[in-house]
Amino acid sequence: MKLYRLRIVLLSSCLVSLMVAKAQQNNLPQLGKSPVSEVVKAMTLDEKVSLLVGGGMFVPGMAMPGASAIPSEAQKRVTGAAGTTIAIPRLGIPAIVVCDGPAGIHAFNAGKSRMYYATAWPTGTLLASSWDTSLVKKVGVALGGEAKEYGIDILLGPGMNIHRNPLGARNFEYYSEDPVLTGNIASAMVDGIQSNGVGVSAKHFFANNQETNRNTVNTKISERAMREIYLKGWQLMVNKSNPWTIMSSYNLVNGPHTAENYELLTTILRKEWGFKGFVMSDWFGGRDAAGMIKAGNNLVMPGLPQQKKAILDAAQSGKLDEKVLDQNVTEILGIILQSATFKGYKFSDNPPLKEDAKIAREAAAESMILLKNDGKSLPIAPGTKLAVFGNNALDLIAGGTGSGDVNKMYTVPLIDGLFRAGYMLNPDLYLAYAGYIETEKSKRPKKTGMEELMSPTIPIPEMIVSNEDIRKAANNADKAIIAIGRNAGEGNDRKETDDYFLTEKEKTLIREVAAAFHAQNKKVIVTLNIGGVIDVSQWRDQVDAILLAWQPGLEGGNAIADIISGKVNPSGKLATTFPAAYQDDITAKNFPGKEFKDRPVTGLFGQKAYEAEVVYEEGVYVGYRYYNSFGIKPAYEFGYGLSYTDFNYTNLKTSAPSITDNLQVSVTVSNSGSVAGKEVVQLYISAPNNKLDKPSSELKAFAKTKLLQPGESQEITFTLRPADLASFDTKTSSWIADAGNYTARVGTSQKTLLSATFKLAKDVIVEKVNKVLVPKEPINELKSVIGKVK
Repeated sequence: MKLYRLRIVLLSSCLVSLMVAKAQQNNLPQLGKSPVSEVVKAMTLDEKVSLLVGGGMFVPGMAMPGASAIPSEAQKRVTGAAGTTIAIPRLGIPAIVVCDGPAGIHAFNAGKSRMYYATAWPTGTLLASSWDTSLVKKVGVALGGEAKEYGIDILLGPGMNIHRNPLGARNFEYYSEDPVLTGNIASAMVDGIQSNGVGVSAKHFFANNQETNRNTVNTKISERAMREIYLKGWQLMVNKSNPWTIMSSYNLVNGPHTAENYELLTTILRKEWGFKGFVMSDWFGGRDAAGMIKAGNNLVMPGLPQQKKAILDAAQSGKLDEKVLDQNVTEILGIILQSATFKGYKFSDNPPLKEDAKIAREAAAESMILLKNDGKSLPIAPGTKLAVFGNNALDLIAGGTGSGDVNKMYTVPLIDGLFRAGYMLNPDLYLAYAGYIETEKSKRPKKTGMEELMSPTIPIPEMIVSNEDIRKAANNADKAIIAIGRNAGEGNDRKETDDYFLTEKEKTLIREVAAAFHAQNKKVIVTLNIGGVIDVSQWRDQVDAILLAWQPGLEGGNAIADIISGKVNPSGKLATTFPAAYQDDITAKNFPGKEFKDRPVTGLFGQKAYEAEVVYEEGVYVGYRYYNSFGIKPAYEFGYGLSYTDFNYTNLKTSAPSITDNLQVSVTVSNSGSVAGKEVVQLYISAPNNKLDKPSSELKAFAKTKLLQPGESQEITFTLRPADLASFDTKTSSWIADAGNYTARVGTSQKTLLSATFKLAKDVIVEKVNKVLVPKEPINELKSVIGKVK
């Protein structure tokens, strides 16, 4: 009996304890029901640190550093996602999922059960070439919708770095060489994606303009170049669109890694620009985990056990103030509250891919650029007999490699797009190329994604077509199309030989096809399916037309055919300059910088690496700012692009002779041709050059017309503020609009069609900022003195 009573007492005691614990659990603050400050207060130190370190990567079939063999619930939710945060169920904090990428969803090796097939959208450079923010937002809405239906909370994109040099391997992910175009296009994309309740992580913040030594290179930039070129686009996007998150870059800038740079992530991003979201690191980026948290890099990704330990140790020893942890945690919780996961959204795993493919096709066609069209070689009427040459005609490159790749179900090659458009194609050429490509692909070794990143597969060499076969094709076809392709991506920058320059086989193909077809007075068209700028000067005079398709996404072949047939009138304009010669680019002399073999460091995944540096000696003279200011004629200038119709510009006027708070500049654009088309109107400003050395002109605004029918007109109006006229004065750490005469130049590309002048009566200090990110030693920057390099 005594033993029975003892058991009753013990059982009662346990029940009471459980009831007390349950009551305590019920009294705990819960995210979304209690103030965030109360939730943070209730968190243990271990929980706070856990939230600041990602949950690792779980990739089926791949051993990732720090990854568990068993996936978490969040990792199961989106198999193969790039990363997750850690859940804290007792406080109602769910784990959220982040996933690549900027041109479409990319889940790594997701497995046969859930492949996450997604739309491969036109790449960043192609979308920017539309100069159409409404179109880009439309793409963003669709992309964000796909992410939401796959259970993804944050998309890792868009990419926003500047095209500093043509050989940058990830230029395809980025928009432009110009910060105003970059900022506005990025803002449209962010607005579109986030309209779904899905966040972005705009990347890579900042000056991540090369892949060579990307984890170890110290990028040395002057304060002015930094503010006017490399940060300006980010500032525009943050102020316009309030991105949920921003991803810090791998590189160092003027000393520290960006992920460990308080002046960048807190002083500039948060205090000056008012950023309200959180910052995550690039994957395995940074060196000092505790230093990253101090700097304002809230989330260390993808998260390693040793990083959590380092932050815990720093907090417990007092080297890292717990108030700093609390601030970082608060900012992350603020975004989790907005997430689809927190709101309990029931994702379908079934996004509207057919509908989205139509948007991708539209966006690609609306963005492509007609570089050359002698003798109206394009458009070509369906039913025309075509001889199509080039491996790329059967093997379209939808987008770049690495994290910018996409889990696409299909890709429409050029040859398929032409066939569907109703062209009569040479079957002998098609069969020869198909057999050759299949044979060459079968020889390639199978590689994991990581192996491909570290050692990219060499492209299949261009198939050799005999002169006899070319002559036969010329006899049986009305016109020739030669498809040239290029790809690049994460991990390795491009090379001049056989990449920037065409290979000898490609140049031979163009020369021999052109000779055979021109001998019969038949036109030759080249399509460029490329991720970055290539040389055109060595061969463009041999062909009649050149269509720049960049990397057009999964519907690329159909979109190219839409332009070739005239179904869509090309209206894209270059967002980056094509130099006449690579060495004409001012950055060619120091890209990608120098490597210090006597300073070895441990690189990504334990690989041997070396400290490196690159000095941006060109200062603000990047891209067209250099070519225009120094009288260097490029092959094709920034903003250039042809149409199948013609446009007239008239009635340029300013709202007043002087600017005070703002000034309107308006112009009328008329379609003076015979077919409907759209025009990109570009506004450049030439500023007084008596105090600061300034480029000859800079893009300040742009707009795309509606589809104008022949004879139809549209008035475009731009609004300028003193802030738009300001340059950064390093001495005073101020943005200053100088007093004097300004010229507004309106036109297409750098060819001024109309101009008007206005005055600013006195200097206007638009904004005074903090003196931060100062180079440790002076940079001998390029200056323009009466058009001469100094």
